Amino acid sequence: MKKLQDILSGIRVLQTKGRLNISVSGLCIDSRKASPGSLFAAIKGTQVDGHQFIETAIQNGAITVICSKLPVSTLLDVTYIQVENSSEAIGQIASNFFDQPSNNLKLVGITGTNGKTTTVTLLYNLFTGLGYKTGLISTIQNKIAGKISPATHTTPDAVSLNQLLKDMVDAGCEYVFMEVSSHAIDQDRIAGLKFGGAVFTNLTHDHLDYHKTFKEYLNAKKKLFDELPKTAFTLSNIDDKNGRVMLQNTKATKKSYSLKTLADFKGKIIESSFEGLQLQINGQEIYSLLSGEFNAYNLLAAYGTAISLGQDNESVLTKLSKIHAAEGRFQMLRSSTGITCFIDYAHTPDALENVLKTINSIRTHNEKLITLIGAGGDRDMEKRPKMARIASLLSDTVILTSDNPRSEDPEMIIKDMQTGIDPAKTNKTLAITNREAAIKTAVNLASPGDIILVAGKGHEKYQEIKGVKYPFDDMAIVNKLFETV
Repeated sequence: MKKLQDILSGIRVLQTKGRLNISVSGLCIDSRKASPGSLFAAIKGTQVDGHQFIETAIQNGAITVICSKLPVSTLLDVTYIQVENSSEAIGQIASNFFDQPSNNLKLVGITGTNGKTTTVTLLYNLFTGLGYKTGLISTIQNKIAGKISPATHTTPDAVSLNQLLKDMVDAGCEYVFMEVSSHAIDQDRIAGLKFGGAVFTNLTHDHLDYHKTFKEYLNAKKKLFDELPKTAFTLSNIDDKNGRVMLQNTKATKKSYSLKTLADFKGKIIESSFEGLQLQINGQEIYSLLSGEFNAYNLLAAYGTAISLGQDNESVLTKLSKIHAAEGRFQMLRSSTGITCFIDYAHTPDALENVLKTINSIRTHNEKLITLIGAGGDRDMEKRPKMARIASLLSDTVILTSDNPRSEDPEMIIKDMQTGIDPAKTNKTLAITNREAAIKTAVNLASPGDIILVAGKGHEKYQEIKGVKYPFDDMAIVNKLFETV
């Protein structure tokens, strides 16, 4: 229980109706989760407006309502707080309610189109290996000093996020590494948090169904850096043309990493194989269990972050060399007959191109490369033909299939993808809507020594069709099929 007047600290209040000297038992932004004595924040979202559910929240026990517009009729026994932006306000309120947990942690946010999950996972495993109690907030899962809890969003809502951070403080965590999505920044889910550092990985075509333009997407990412305090550090990939843009207005200490130009943390790939990378970082050699140029960037980001946080250089390099890839990120499986399969989350044109270029740079080209790829429904449609085109140009055989069609017809999504394939490449392209059947076909087409890439879903354990999430696991299906070949 917290006093309402206390948790409103730092909030710009436009108008109040009701008493402020009351106790609040909990916070919610979903009216269905309101309980006796709780505070409900009415947030105008992209699809629904929380202001429509104020009455429901009150019926469920809410005694305080945060809103950007007051209801036409109000109740005497409910306190109404009008603010300019209720989504931003609830972030600060949640921070106050949970005793400013981010102030008691070294919180580092990682943002960018690709590489966020791998980088935060590397950092979590690195700092755990260095002996620290560490927190992880990622697309795959959340971890509190070794204890795992499932993740439902890349970045949780402000209430869930502050509760999670409070749990990490209570568990004795010192460092927390967190994926920060552009949606989360734009929707103020990180409002009220104090970041000790922020990392920019890269920016490519993604989420334009939400942001509408690439500039809006870039500005959403940039906001994280613009709002950092002077005490924080920034670490940016300056091989990406937007890497320097991210640092333009930040007050934080500016650091950079690169494979191609001078930077604070400079890397060079000495040798690359499917089993790993031999890298030089700031003049020192390291062998990593991760493969590909894109993972060289992820390793540089993790190394630069650790050094920026004051860790010992030798210890960091030693621990990094022993860390495996994150689940569903370029994970390799091999059949007893010598077929190699990679499971990867690549679901953007850039990510798919990076993975395929990595495979092509390592393979002998005496074998076939079979790529299986789909595209998500109710998401950026411009990606679909681009991804199919990339797959057809960089693979010997392409199988177009279903990803998470959501409310769309999966066959129509495949037709959108087919428009990107050069007519000369259509003879090596198959369309198989059922994803399991598509994976089975890929394995049946493969001979010993051949390579299969199953892209798009990575760590996901479900397939979403017409609002229902059905159990589905690319890796489990490939493993089962490999037992029979």
